[in-house]
Amino acid sequence: MPAAARHIDLAPHCSLSPRGAVVFFGAVCAGTFGVAGVVTVLGFWPVLPFAGAEMLLLGWALKANMARRFETESIDISETEIVIEYARGTPQRVVFPRHWARVKIRRPKSPLHRGQLVIESHGRAVEVGKFLTEEERRQLAAELRRLVGGMNQSPALPSPCSPDQFS
Repeated sequence: MPAAARHIDLAPHCSLSPRGAVVFFGAVCAGTFGVAGVVTVLGFWPVLPFAGAEMLLLGWALKANMARRFETESIDISETEIVIEYARGTPQRVVFPRHWARVKIRRPKSPLHRGQLVIESHGRAVEVGKFLTEEERRQLAAELRRLVGGMNQSPALPSPCSPDQFS
């Protein structure tokens, strides 16, 4: 593998620590089951199963958020190739020839969905920056287009000591 002229690391912003998640979940459970217990004693027992279902849903959402903390993506761009390594569960690595690769933002099929930033070549495509905001995704796309160029183009790469706003 040629030495990377440009390296970009991407990771989701997860400000909630595991300890903070446990404290938050415990506090919400205590409040919810406290109120549900009082109204159950007053005879409104159907509240209790709904409170339990709400806490199960909240617990599932917190667990999914905590698991997302470990997602990472790295993009190495050299004169000849683009190497994308990402860990969504199992680590994977995809290599594209830089000369034939292109960067695209796919429009969402619905206004409720987000656009997809993909790097593609030879019929293969890899989505990058899934966890970025729309504005961050557009900035990353502009940076990648500057580095990768269009299909059948290979613009000169900047010096490796230039700062990277995404890492």
